[in-house]
Amino acid sequence: MGLKQFKPTSPGRRGGSGPDFAEITKTTPEKSLLRPLKKSGGRNNLGRMTQRRRGGGHKRKYRVIDFKRRKDGIPAKVHSIEYDPNRSCRIALLHYADGEKRYILAPLRLVVGQVISNGVNAEPKVGNCKCLGDIPVGLEVHNIELTPGRGGQLVRAAGGVARLQAKDGKYAIVLLPSGAIMKIHLKCRATIGQIGNIEHNLIKIGKAGRNRWRGRRPKVRGSAMNPVAHPMGGGEGRRAGGRHPVSFSGVPAKGGKTRNKRKVTSRRIIRGRKKGKHQR
Repeated sequence: MGLKQFKPTSPGRRGGSGPDFAEITKTTPEKSLLRPLKKSGGRNNLGRMTQRRRGGGHKRKYRVIDFKRRKDGIPAKVHSIEYDPNRSCRIALLHYADGEKRYILAPLRLVVGQVISNGVNAEPKVGNCKCLGDIPVGLEVHNIELTPGRGGQLVRAAGGVARLQAKDGKYAIVLLPSGAIMKIHLKCRATIGQIGNIEHNLIKIGKAGRNRWRGRRPKVRGSAMNPVAHPMGGGEGRRAGGRHPVSFSGVPAKGGKTRNKRKVTSRRIIRGRKKGKHQR
């Protein structure tokens, strides 16, 4: 698990770097857990573009990940650590004692041959999944549920880690990677440990073509467009904008409040991710 520097055979390669894939133990995925993945090109079900700068990219297949971890009482052995093109972290293939195979997000220090389990009787060690109410205070967790039984939704990216700080009534107080502190129900499940591939954020793309492989098309500044194309466009020469910075659709882009206060998740936030921002 580290980075490799490319040889400077071209200007793009000179500044680029990538993962060395040292932790990968198997290069071919499990066929029974593969699903076709169709590209949308940023368009919705009506064919209208709702997300710009998407298109192209290398063909991928989706790996079915077990985010719920509800297979209790049956031990599973880690068969391999694999690469997943659809996410920044690695995935681990589990072989359960009853013969079933499942993928999970691979935490740091998870090794091939290790036995992990889920449920109340699982030990609080790396890779095991338990309810927040059964996890000791102070442990690092990831893949956290927001609603019991729905599956993990929080802390799923490479290097992500949250910390269980306290328990208050029927809620657990969790410190998220963003710095926000949130109340989550004790019946929600989480996986113990930090997600692996922690050096993912140090990768240097090096050239524009590498982003095109990922399906990311070029980005044009709004201030460089015409007024008909963007709220920040137009003006003689380089103009500061004449209004607060907004996105293509008029949503504040720098510092404006965009959170929907009516959502349940907003009411559970004790401290926001921004310094000095408190919300109850």
